[in-house]
Parts: sequence; C-alpha cells; structure tokens
Amino acid sequence: MHDMLVRLFQLPDGSPLRSALDEKGVTIRRCNPFEAHILEDWVGRHFSPRWVCECRVAMAHQPSGCFIATRDSEILGFVCVDATARGFIGPMGVSESARGMGVGKALFITGLEQMRHLGYVYAIVGGAGPVDLYKRWVGATIIENDTPGIYTGILPNPPTA
Repeated sequence: MHDMLVRLFQLPDGSPLRSALDEKGVTIRRCNPFEAHILEDWVGRHFSPRWVCECRVAMAHQPSGCFIATRDSEILGFVCVDATARGFIGPMGVSESARGMGVGKALFITGLEQMRHLGYVYAIVGGAGPVDLYKRWVGATIIENDTPGIYTGILPNPPTA
C-alpha cells in the first residue's frame, strides 16, 4: 500500500457533509478524553489492535486528535490525526452498517480540516487502503517511491491463547 499526499489548502468544505449527516441523526465530533476507553474497545472489536494503539496516541493530544461519528450514543466511525507520525491522518474506519452514508468522507475531511487548523499545509495518508476514494474525495495523490516507508520492521502480533 502506498502513502498519499493531501493538499490541505485545496480541501472541500466539510460543513455541508456534516449538516447532511446531522439531518440523519449522525454527529461528527471530537472524541472526549473520558470516552477513550469506549473508542478503544469499539476499534478493537471492529478493526485492529494496532489501530487501538494509534487511537491511544491521538487521544493523548490536547485537544484530542480523534474524531468520531455517532448516532444515538453509538459509534459509527472514527479518524485519527497525528497518530503514527506528525502530519499523518489515519487510521480511519466506519462500521459496516454505516458505510455508504457519507460518514467516512465527513470524518476524513473533518480530520484534514483540523490538521489545516493546526498549521499543516499537507497531510499524509499512511498506507492508504481506499486509494480511489481519497483521490475522489480530496484529490489525494500517491507518493511515488515511498516503499518500504514507515510501516517496516513492525513487531508481529503475539500468538493468541
């Protein structure tokens, strides 16, 4: 998987996306520090233990670097800012039941808007999975010759008992 570059000075406005979701009862907001354990549990059940670790790092920022989508007090998705490395966005995940509603795009752009607010001019999507989505959503471009990249020499997951 390649890393991708996002030009934060060319972001589309995320407000209409959040407003459309709000009409469906979905709220995009910053995850509160006292909710970290709830987010970590949800990410662990729906995605990856490695992503839980990245959430912990992003949640340690002040203010929190995690944004969540919720409906009726249920998490539908999340995105992290400055977790794996400074200037990186991700991981990001949306529950299967909420896919296709625009939750992922709203979360992604909200996280990128936060990065722009923090003073970044560019953001990196590390090990981008849905490359075509990121291209379509924000004009992200693949960073050529980026392998092996930051995700090398990773410790293996311990065997399960």
